[in-house]
Order: sequence, then C-alpha cells, then structure tokens
Amino acid sequence: MFRFAHPEYLFLLLLIPVLIGVFVYTTIQKRRRIKQFGNPDLLAELMPNVSVVRPQVKFYIQLIAIILVIIVLAQPQFGTKMEKEKRQGIEVMIALDVSNSMMAQDIQPNRLEKAKQVLSKLVDDMTNDKVGLVVFAGDAYTQLPITVDYVSAKMFLSSISPKLVPRQGTAIGSAIDLCIKSFGEKSEAGRTIILITDGENHEDDAVGAAKLALNNGIVLNVIGMGKPDGAPIPVEGTMSFWKDKDGNVVVSKLNEEMCKNIAIAGGGSYVRADNTNAAYKIISKNLEKIAKSDIKTQVFSDYNEQFQSFALFALLLLVVDTFVFDRKNKRLSRWKIFNLKEKFVKKG
Repeated sequence: MFRFAHPEYLFLLLLIPVLIGVFVYTTIQKRRRIKQFGNPDLLAELMPNVSVVRPQVKFYIQLIAIILVIIVLAQPQFGTKMEKEKRQGIEVMIALDVSNSMMAQDIQPNRLEKAKQVLSKLVDDMTNDKVGLVVFAGDAYTQLPITVDYVSAKMFLSSISPKLVPRQGTAIGSAIDLCIKSFGEKSEAGRTIILITDGENHEDDAVGAAKLALNNGIVLNVIGMGKPDGAPIPVEGTMSFWKDKDGNVVVSKLNEEMCKNIAIAGGGSYVRADNTNAAYKIISKNLEKIAKSDIKTQVFSDYNEQFQSFALFALLLLVVDTFVFDRKNKRLSRWKIFNLKEKFVKKG
C-alpha cells in the first residue's frame, strides 16, 4: 500500500499553476518591452549573449525541483508488513444518491456537494470504525468496499459526480441491498447504513429493503437532501435547466414522506439537511449510540520511506540549474545544446 505520511503538504502543489502563470506573464511583459525599443530581430543581433530558451529551461528545472521537494515533504511510503488488528468500533455503509436531481440548488452549493460535506465531516470523526461507500442512481455500485482507510474514503468522496452512474433514476432499494451485502461476514460490531437521498424513488421497494436491513441487525438512518418546495435541475455547462417532454422546467422536490418511511422501516432516524450543520450533528450523535465491538482488520504496521529518490532527483536538478545561465556562456555555448531550440523559437 502506498501512502503519504503528511498528505497536507500536497496542497502546496496548488502553487504550481500560480508560478507558471507568473512566469508566462513576466515573459510576455519582457517581450512587449523589447518591442517598444524596436524590431526584436534587429535587437537580438545587438544582444548576442541574450538567450531566449535558457530562462525557460531554468524555470522548468526549478519548477520540477519544487514539485519533488513538495513530494519529499509529504513523505511517500510503501507498506511492507500486514498485521491483523482488533479495534473497538462500528461498521458504516454509506449509500449516496448521485442522480441528476441531486444537482438541484435548493441547498447550497447543491444537494450533492452538501451531502459530500456532511459525509466528509462524519469520516473525519471516525477513528476505529469501518466505512464503505455505495453510489446509486438508476443502478447501484460499490465505490469503496468497507475499510478503515479513511484517506481513500475522502478521496473517493471528492471525486463523486452523477457521471459515475450511467443510467439515471433513483434505485434506493438496490442501494440498500448492496450495502447489506457489503458488510461481509457477520460481526459483533454495530452496523448501520446512512442513506443520503432526495427520496425520489422510481425503481424498487426501498421500504422493503430497509426492513430487510433491520432484520439483519443493521440500523438505517436517512438524510433527506433538498426542500419540499423543490428546485430546478441545472444542465451542466449551460445556464438552462432540465425540461420534460412538453418543454416544462422539471422541479425536483424532496420526497420527505418516502425518506421518513424508509427510516422507520430501517429502525433509524430521519433528518433533513439544510445550509447548517444540523444533519451532521444529529447523525453523528446517532452513530455514537451504536454499540461498539471488536473489529478485526488488516493494517500495514510497517512502512518503508520512499522520499530518498525524490530528494536525490531534486538535488540533481538544482545542481544542473546552477550550470544553466540566463545568458549564453562562451564555454558552454561550444556544446550548442540550446542552439537548435533557439533557432526554432525565433522562426516560430
């Protein structure tokens, strides 16, 4: 298993596009200033030591070195030893609706993004629990098998969109059935399903699936996304909304009655999400009430550091950078390393 010991440092990679933008901007400004003095081709003859390519080469060498240093700071590691471990926790399967109706914006920024925010906070609270993820629309798919790898859980959450499920619809019953099967072998640990949906079920018997979950000792909690008054569904990449066959704008409404019935059948609770953290707090308290028990899991107990090669390569690039000058060097110019590229740039 590969991991970063300090993944928070990877956020520094967001600086890379900024650095590229600044470099491109300053390069354009330099060219404009040169044009103010006269014809660039004539000026180039008057400045034989000025290189067009070398500053670019130096910049990209430094940029790659910065990226490698950031990776070193994040401390890449490979797991080398697996051990079975017992933890006191619960098992949680999340069933997340990713149908197009979840893009409605009666909750900000939209129903799906708000659901992902709630789930992200719930995962942050987990320490010894197992968590898995099922996404569904017209069909249900296991996005993340039940695991204690919270980093992967957060990563999968961030990438979720309606495009994950090709067939549209809202097959809540299928999602619940898949969650039940995803728990695997029977365990003494408390088990629960967190269903997040707007309740527009058009496919199957969701209430019957919730009863089946309860019969298997699995409590089902429901978070309703949206408002009873509803909202139109934006068409991605446009300023318009989804319309029916008659040309009328489709308004997606939260089916609160359906959500409540599913929660009652599953022996859990129902809460409607809004623009506050109320839904997260209620579900979090419900999870705390579930009896914890020993959970057997395999974890990596030993990791090998892998940052050395990245650090060595970064150091090598910095050494090379010291030998690449902004201006042409008489000794190094004999090698004609940059000549062909510079001719190509001038012709372009």
